[in-house]
Amino acid sequence: MRKRSTAALTAALVAGSLLTGVPHAGAQAAGNGTDNSSSPAGSRLAPGVDLDTVTIPELQARMADGALTSSDLTRAYLRRIETVDPKIHAVLRTSPTALREAAASDARHRRGTALGPLDGIPVLLKDNVNTRSMPTTAGSLALAGDPPDTDAVLVTRLRKAGAVILGKTNLSEWANFRAAKPTSGWSAVGGQTNNPYVLDRNPCGSSAGSAAALAASLSQVAIGTETDGSIVCAAGMNGVVGHKPSLGLVSRSGVVPISAEQDTAGPMARNVTDTALTLSVLSDDDGSRGDVARSGGPQSLRGKRIGLWRLPSLGPEVDAVMTRTAKSLRKAGAVVVEVTPPYQARLAELEFPALLSEFHRDIDAYLSTREGPRDLAELIEFNRGHHEEQTCFAGQELFEQALAAPPTTDPGYRAMRAELKDLSRRSVDETMAAHHLDAIAAPTNPPAWTTDCARGDNDVIPSSTPAAVAGYPSLSVPAGSVHELPVGLLLMAGDHQDAGLLSLGAAVEHRLKAWRAPRYLPTAGSGAPR
Repeated sequence: MRKRSTAALTAALVAGSLLTGVPHAGAQAAGNGTDNSSSPAGSRLAPGVDLDTVTIPELQARMADGALTSSDLTRAYLRRIETVDPKIHAVLRTSPTALREAAASDARHRRGTALGPLDGIPVLLKDNVNTRSMPTTAGSLALAGDPPDTDAVLVTRLRKAGAVILGKTNLSEWANFRAAKPTSGWSAVGGQTNNPYVLDRNPCGSSAGSAAALAASLSQVAIGTETDGSIVCAAGMNGVVGHKPSLGLVSRSGVVPISAEQDTAGPMARNVTDTALTLSVLSDDDGSRGDVARSGGPQSLRGKRIGLWRLPSLGPEVDAVMTRTAKSLRKAGAVVVEVTPPYQARLAELEFPALLSEFHRDIDAYLSTREGPRDLAELIEFNRGHHEEQTCFAGQELFEQALAAPPTTDPGYRAMRAELKDLSRRSVDETMAAHHLDAIAAPTNPPAWTTDCARGDNDVIPSSTPAAVAGYPSLSVPAGSVHELPVGLLLMAGDHQDAGLLSLGAAVEHRLKAWRAPRYLPTAGSGAPR
């Protein structure tokens, strides 16, 4: 098979999006003169430009011919944040320099010296990504003082590409690695982020604010982070696209950590094209290799072999979405076979203890670079002394267990991590080899559960674990819905097969056409799961 870089994939996806358009259902609504967003502010920017459905290549084409400016685009998103975000609480703060950055982009476009596909494009950052111009809190009051001294490496790359840093998004505090029964999307700094589709439902996490903001069209793209599920579950639950890159493809430097063995930042957007373009900026192109299809059109599914891991434990309604998905892909010429990746029970047994040891090591190193608590022990004491950190849930059991966990120099820990790496990679590699697959597919998420601080999350979602622990790429695209609540299809492949996975994901997205704009319903119907 041919190996080509993300740049080749990007060119193919850009061409495909300009020729055929991204297959959002909302585009059809836009064409009949109606506003397909039920939010307090419409999603129209200019004639023919709908923020819900427009892609980065379409925006860049308009900027190039002078029909649109980055300043106009940035102001439009800032207005939507002002009017729509009070419903969902996804955005913690907007950047005081966003309009200045947009004006600088406009000047480059006028001179014909635009820096690339993200020049002038507004980007929201999860608030565990260091920014020198804004606080970076991980949702915790312990880090709510002065901003970091430097930007994260990925932010530096975005700035060099001309992106407009629009602001910071809320997240599950400490990326959901504090309490034994946390509530995703809640932090002491930002409160509770709501799911834009049904407001009393959870957005999943920990990249809750990034995903919810995209669903509500508060930015063109956003950055999330993941250790296991935090990009893809949030994307699936909020009906958007999220890509967890191969480990090491995107720099972790300047990102609040859980585990260097699994952590990665990654792009999120409302379509695969924008996701791929953002990855091309975040990543080192020479390190991103994969099997690349020629386009994202429906014909590109012909002959593709996809292994469907059904996961019936997520319920019959999700399984029905998977059945419809498989039928649709088969009609497009794909071969869909049912698979069950091995070793899942052992991975579930080993992952959490390993993460405890790694978190203690990595959070101590990060805290030493910031003002406030200087290590995990001081952070635990901070939480005990600040009532505001306990308003949704009081527990910090994971912090306390990590403090007592064996160090990463311990032979028992090292054997555990080695087994995790071996079994997780074999889980994916053996399954793909046995069935000659281009990718493994699974449901990303169940329908969003009701947000309940007393109960905590109601999530047992195993589909993200093999790729997360292996350091392999995964990609969630919208697949359907259950009682207004989005369900994603998770695609995963082998190490550094990001480009091929994104190309396949574009074809799946084009075929399924499952995206729907949120309606901001206060609650779901009586038949919806709780």
